Amino acid sequence: MSDYAFYAAMLRFVEDKLRHSETAEADPRTGALSDILAAVADTITAGGRLRVAPDRLETTARAFAGFAAFLQRQILPEAVAHAHAEAERQVRWAVDAAMGAVNTLLARAALAEGQEVVIDLPPPP
Repeated sequence: MSDYAFYAAMLRFVEDKLRHSETAEADPRTGALSDILAAVADTITAGGRLRVAPDRLETTARAFAGFAAFLQRQILPEAVAHAHAEAERQVRWAVDAAMGAVNTLLARAALAEGQEVVIDLPPPP
């Protein structure tokens, strides 16, 4: 089992929520974001490195940003309220890792290098 199994589980949870939201019904682009989160979860589960094609940098950054926002608004307050230190640590790590990916992806997209970007996750909490 991957050291990042908790992260893959969080990605799948948020992906499922997104896919079955009212937003998904109203905006077909939401499906693309869900697909990205699912693909990232699959890659993490398989122990692979996150590789993002040059034409997917901004969309993938958007997916990670939405993932982080959901965790901050919906999940982190629950972990804190229930004084679940391990869950809080994992959620905070997941938010930081996702936002680190956002920063990397957007910076590379701004450079318009046209190259694949590899995202290395920080060590798990």
